[in-house]
Amino acid sequence: MVNKNTIDNIIALSSDLRWKIGDDFHDGLAEGIYADASEIANGSVSIDNEKKRFRLDTKIDKIVTSKTWGFPIMFMILGVILWLTIIGANYPSAMLANLLLDNMHPALKGLASSIGMPLWLDGFLIDGVYLAVAWVIAVMLPPMAIFFPMFTLLEDFGYLPRVAFNLDYMFKKSGAHGKQALTMSMGFGCNAAGVVATRIIDSPRERLIAIITNNFSLCNGRWPTQILIATIFIGAVVPASFSAIASLSAVIGIAILGIFFMFFTSWALTKTVLKGEVSTFNLELPPYRPPRFWKTVYTSLIDRTIIVLWRAILFAAPAGAVIWLISNIYIGNESIATLTINSLDGFGFLLGMNGVILLAYIVAIPANEIVIPTILMLTVMASGIPGGEGAGVMFELDSANATGDILKAGGWTLLTAVNLMLFSLLHNPCSTTIYTIYKETNSVKWTTVASVLPVIMGVVITFLVAQVWRLF
Repeated sequence: MVNKNTIDNIIALSSDLRWKIGDDFHDGLAEGIYADASEIANGSVSIDNEKKRFRLDTKIDKIVTSKTWGFPIMFMILGVILWLTIIGANYPSAMLANLLLDNMHPALKGLASSIGMPLWLDGFLIDGVYLAVAWVIAVMLPPMAIFFPMFTLLEDFGYLPRVAFNLDYMFKKSGAHGKQALTMSMGFGCNAAGVVATRIIDSPRERLIAIITNNFSLCNGRWPTQILIATIFIGAVVPASFSAIASLSAVIGIAILGIFFMFFTSWALTKTVLKGEVSTFNLELPPYRPPRFWKTVYTSLIDRTIIVLWRAILFAAPAGAVIWLISNIYIGNESIATLTINSLDGFGFLLGMNGVILLAYIVAIPANEIVIPTILMLTVMASGIPGGEGAGVMFELDSANATGDILKAGGWTLLTAVNLMLFSLLHNPCSTTIYTIYKETNSVKWTTVASVLPVIMGVVITFLVAQVWRLF
């Protein structure tokens, strides 16, 4: 029987040898295995019937995975998908908003009045719960219904493995797994879906890194905030002819900044609490094939869009109730919302923002989609701006100019807008994503880390930007 000292010596020796073999040993071993397998296959396998297809695949791969064209093509394709998602979602979102907000909301108010429903219950259910759910459906459903099918079609076509191949080196340098490129891309549609997609990563350590950092991908709930604020404030600092370009550049810049923070945070976690070796990523590029269009669309709508939307609705309903309650329950002469805004204004000033923004992000944790209407409602209430709707009623004005007038009347400046865009990128995940993180990790500890870490980063970054801004 081997004694304990011998076992300890063997473990110590293996640990010592592990670090002496170098970082590239596993990569070299994998490359050697595949090279030997390829040599054996070339000498014994005939592929005459597939020769033409194989050559075409190879020619395409020489372009889409090349050092010169790989990244530009990748960013162009993903940029087109995001552009189609943002632009294409405007029309169905407007239609849903018109149906659910402009038509259904007054109809429900009229029905409540006709049956003699108490005013407090009318406001709680219709102005609170219903409006929050309606905003989530109107803002969240169209982008997901466009993004997820297109993303799945790219996957079915065979292009997404090429994206992982292109980004593998950068993720490896940051201590993460190359497949995180796929989960990152999924996060641009919905962070909850991106977290679920981390199941494709076999290493528990690297999967945990992907889960924690997925929040740095701007989800479809945050795109409207970025676009609206950039249009109102960033576009206004340049001549009108360059306004659209400046606004679009600002939004894309925030998205790229999020990718940078993803790499940085992955690297920091690898060097501290999640130390370990990067696992070998053996990626076999599948052949290109025509996507199964209708099957792919159906699957992505049912398995991703509907399920994620349902989770968001479940969390948005109580959020709407809370927003209405804090705006309509008074302590003395002021509502709970007004008292909270006043208490947060000092801290908000340090971060280059205000108490309205901080309170909006607290009560809108269940769904990022209701941040802007909540900010507008709280701004009107806190500033006493005439022409606003009733207390505790979320709303959105008909144009960016009208919205900009409301925000500027509430004391907003260019610094407020810039730091809101940064904080929209660097804040806690929505409750749907937080719940999904817990279900995937089964850990309160890592769910807390994934939820709190972005907030800490957001506070630090916005504080530094505010102080430097005010110095110059």
